[in-house]
Amino acid sequence: MVKKIIRDVFFLGQKSEPATKADQQVARDLQDTLNANRDRCVGMAANMIGVKKNIIIVNMGFADVVMFNPVLVSKNGIYETEEGCLSLEGVRKTKRYREIEVEYYDFDWKKQKLKDWPAQIVQHEMDHLSGKII
Repeated sequence: MVKKIIRDVFFLGQKSEPATKADQQVARDLQDTLNANRDRCVGMAANMIGVKKNIIIVNMGFADVVMFNPVLVSKNGIYETEEGCLSLEGVRKTKRYREIEVEYYDFDWKKQKLKDWPAQIVQHEMDHLSGKII
């Protein structure tokens, strides 16, 4: 189901909780909401649709990947960039890493790894999970 995008900075600034297998409907709602906003968005976190769970979705160019409980396990090559966010107005400067490795659980609750691309998008969405607002 397509959900309303949350713009409340207080809510977005709160840390999310670990996801469980019971949160798969939240991930499906993220998929629907990203699809409805595809013209202006390449990734989303669950708190952007009002759910404080550690779930993100990232467009990989060829497919959307849902990540439950993503964890950044390595990072390298810091740089400064500017990013926008569907939940916030304008563009802000932030620091990102060119190379990252993320571990997460997929829909079948199997542990997966993602390396490097699309590192910037994944980092942005993971910031949402920790309540970091750029």
